[in-house]
Amino acid sequence: MEGSISLEISDESSTPKYKQIVFSVINKIETGHIKYGQKLPSINKLSFDYYLARDTVEKAYNELKDRGVIESVKGKGYYVRNSTPTSKVNVLILFNKLSAYKKEIFNAISRELEGKANIDFFVYHYDYETFERILTEHLKGYSYYVIMPHFTDFEPFDLNKLLKMIPKEKIILLDNQIEGVDHYGSIIYQDFKLDIYDAMVEASEFLNKYDKLVMVFPENGDYPYPKEIVVGFRRYCGFNNKKHEILNELNEHHEIKANSAYILIEESDLVALIKLQRSSGLSLGKDIGILSYNDTLLKEVLAEGISVITTDFVKMGSLAAKCITSNEAVECKNDFRFIQRNSL
Repeated sequence: MEGSISLEISDESSTPKYKQIVFSVINKIETGHIKYGQKLPSINKLSFDYYLARDTVEKAYNELKDRGVIESVKGKGYYVRNSTPTSKVNVLILFNKLSAYKKEIFNAISRELEGKANIDFFVYHYDYETFERILTEHLKGYSYYVIMPHFTDFEPFDLNKLLKMIPKEKIILLDNQIEGVDHYGSIIYQDFKLDIYDAMVEASEFLNKYDKLVMVFPENGDYPYPKEIVVGFRRYCGFNNKKHEILNELNEHHEIKANSAYILIEESDLVALIKLQRSSGLSLGKDIGILSYNDTLLKEVLAEGISVITTDFVKMGSLAAKCITSNEAVECKNDFRFIQRNSL
């Protein structure tokens, strides 16, 4: 006859029942009430004993298997395989690139999960095939997948189909909300079109000093930026009747003119413009203005301060970590703001 185990499962708790099973089994093992090699009750028996849906128990056992706490033996049942399991969760983080901004997000996640999770980190460099390979090779063993979906070439339908290989509650999407992709438990995103428009409205007092706005938006780089940024820029200029221009890049032959403000996406163009400004003799923040996309510590001190429009990368990472530590789903647009400094 199958044995029983005593688990702490409460109808009053906000924690899902399957998570309560996971935590309770781990606690019983850590305190010695469940031993190494001990057979656990079958899914049907645990379901019967605790008045739980069979799917709930199966989900809990699958997570315990993913964590390496238990193993299933075909025809025999489930057994404890680790007498000293860790209560840490395993988290896979998959970013499109590793930049100063992405490091802020990763570091915020790492700080929040320190001592609570094991993290594996991968970068796929905007390549969908690389992304697909990494994900399909790591479908097991993780409680959460933190994914930043930016690609040079892909189909949303294919991405959604790929994500469906993972239970949706395990998926946390960051930064980019893609139309047609809805298989996820949580998402913390930027609205690239609306964000830049709203931030430029906030900066209007300073932008209005200049006759012309010039956006330098790289079109053909290895790391593409969302084209919605250009749409938001055009919308601002149209609504405010501002003369404007969009360039693909800046080089040493570009002629900067007084009474122009530049909105720069890449740091290489920021450096190029500062060099041109210095050689031209024009005064930064008076004759020409600079508004840079995404804040870094360097921009706080470069040229006595570069004005920026930026999302809050630390908050994005902290919210992602909160989804994991609280086991609560989050769906929200991340904060985006204008920071005034010397360059505008």
